[in-house]
Amino acid sequence: MSFFAPKQSNSNSTPKHIVDPVLQPWIEKYRPRTIDDVSAQEHTVAVLRKTLTSTNLPHMLFYGPPGTGKTSTILALARQLFGPENFRSRVLELNASDERGISIVREKIKNFARQTPRAQVVSSDGKVYPCPPYKIIILDEADSMTQDAQGALRRIMETYARITRFCLVCNYVTSQSRIIEPVASRCSKFRFVPLDSDSAHLRLSHIAAAENVTVPPAVIDMLIATSSGDLRRAITYLQSASRLSSSTNPPTPITPTDIQEIAGVVPDTVINDLATVLGIDVGSETAIEADTEKGSRFQLIRKEVKRIIRQGYSATQVLAQIHDLVVLHPTLNGRQKAQVALVFAEADKALGDGADEELWTLEVALGVYKAVSYAS
Repeated sequence: MSFFAPKQSNSNSTPKHIVDPVLQPWIEKYRPRTIDDVSAQEHTVAVLRKTLTSTNLPHMLFYGPPGTGKTSTILALARQLFGPENFRSRVLELNASDERGISIVREKIKNFARQTPRAQVVSSDGKVYPCPPYKIIILDEADSMTQDAQGALRRIMETYARITRFCLVCNYVTSQSRIIEPVASRCSKFRFVPLDSDSAHLRLSHIAAAENVTVPPAVIDMLIATSSGDLRRAITYLQSASRLSSSTNPPTPITPTDIQEIAGVVPDTVINDLATVLGIDVGSETAIEADTEKGSRFQLIRKEVKRIIRQGYSATQVLAQIHDLVVLHPTLNGRQKAQVALVFAEADKALGDGADEELWTLEVALGVYKAVSYAS
């Protein structure tokens, strides 16, 4: 006779990992469900769309800048291939930056790769999925894997290619890439490009409309400018701005300045004020006399730099924005821009070594003023 009662199963228990859509991050809530939902990657989508008809999927290597849809694309493709019921048993997703050692390859990856795919489960949604006779292993941030792990992975890719296909995801593939050539050569390469402004604008407008968030075009433009082609970052900024706006009653309108504050970007007014003191024409109403004495100009520049640093702005961010302003300025000549570039290079090295931010911001400001004022 057993003294322990059998554990009763609770058929009415709440399913695990169910997230309230209100609390769900928008980057997950609006992740593409099909490859046709992927934005601005026409070539890659066109090629992968054909694999849905032939179901003959090679090993793949997705590379490109962050936030361009690499992981979303392979997940969407896997859902279309296997359907929701077979997805869990047919797809293994790993982040190689966390699980990058050879032990993970020999144990978790090899064990999954060698298993014969389970029989197809009929989908409950009434749709018919191709469900080809192989599994997919997704290795995100694959360039973080060690050399030994990649060596072991190469052999697994060869041995179990009939029943397992690999998709490696990384940011860059170059001659100096940390992905070894034997692994890269076994994969079909797909390059993901940064999103163009029109595609990003369309996607962000769609999300804002779905969330009932009023976003002026100027705010969308600022989201695109601060995210630099990274749609994931832009969506995160939009969600943060929405939360900030709805925290007051009534909700406050979202402005471009709000986006800059959320993104950690120095506001344009601050950069323009500094540029004006440095003698760069930015169309500001505030002008500095050209014949101001050198001592007075130095005091003006030092005062402006001190004010910016005291406001808590990052020196690296300030210098990056001043750099872009100078390099793209239409009235400065090539010699002036070259002299300024040398100053920025020295400052970048010094700040990377831990130098004082205020002193080097002042050093760069004086160098820019000298180049703009005296270079011929």
